[in-house]
Amino acid sequence: AAVAHAFFGMENIKVVILYPKGKISPLQEKLFCTLGGNIHTVAINGTFDDCQSMVKDAFDDAELRAAIGLNSANSINISRLMAQICYYFEAASQLTKAQRENLVVAVPSGNFGNLTAGLLAKAIGLPIKRFIAATNVNDTVPRYLKTGEWTPTPTIATLSNAMDVSQPNNWPRIEELCQLQGWGLNELGSAAVTDEETAETLKAMFDAGYLCEPHGAIAYRALNEQLQDGEHGLFLCTAHPAKFKESVDEILGLDIPLPGPLAKHAVMDLLSVEQDAEFAQLRAYLMKVAG
Repeated sequence: AAVAHAFFGMENIKVVILYPKGKISPLQEKLFCTLGGNIHTVAINGTFDDCQSMVKDAFDDAELRAAIGLNSANSINISRLMAQICYYFEAASQLTKAQRENLVVAVPSGNFGNLTAGLLAKAIGLPIKRFIAATNVNDTVPRYLKTGEWTPTPTIATLSNAMDVSQPNNWPRIEELCQLQGWGLNELGSAAVTDEETAETLKAMFDAGYLCEPHGAIAYRALNEQLQDGEHGLFLCTAHPAKFKESVDEILGLDIPLPGPLAKHAVMDLLSVEQDAEFAQLRAYLMKVAG
């Protein structure tokens, strides 16, 4: 949605966004699939990993790249991560010096772009003691950190759908950065949280006076379980809880009011096209849109 709204109406730029059909919330879909104009959205019969695989195929196609002037606006593009670094400095600036010196940050992690940005912030001087990578049951990275074996499994649909990724694109960046900085991967905390645990945590947070969403609840749970004496914890969230209204309402027994932008798009028609997870179809579509 951020990419769609950022580039909407810009001259000489056409945007194509892929997403897994039926695997994001209806409000998520409405927020970026109702714009039209230069924003083209494609519902893929597959998973996020399928979408990402086809994006990589597109960049590997030299003829296609040259023909349409292909670029990326997601976390494949390092520029996205550069912008996210600012979040960490902004958060740390609100803490005391003592808190910053013992800061532990839990990051809800799917494609691992946000965590990469946090590690880059640390690399350029932000005094973060350590990070916790919090995933849902798509737990390729937590298992890898425990066993040393990279064994992705088929992606499972969860409440925290923005993290339903089994082969995170940014993990090689994290490994390379840690190697360059002399940080051991064993210094990186991790956790995998089930949907049942996510719902339980959302309820506990709400009872404590904090209305959260599933991704933030996963980060909070991991932080709460792993924070040590003398450390100060910070957990990140993904979006306004209303973006995941259906699941949050059901779990908490609420009717979350929609913020203005969400309410506006909720009543608009979807403009997406549907495709199978086949690069040939996507290639033809990209050529058509660019033409």
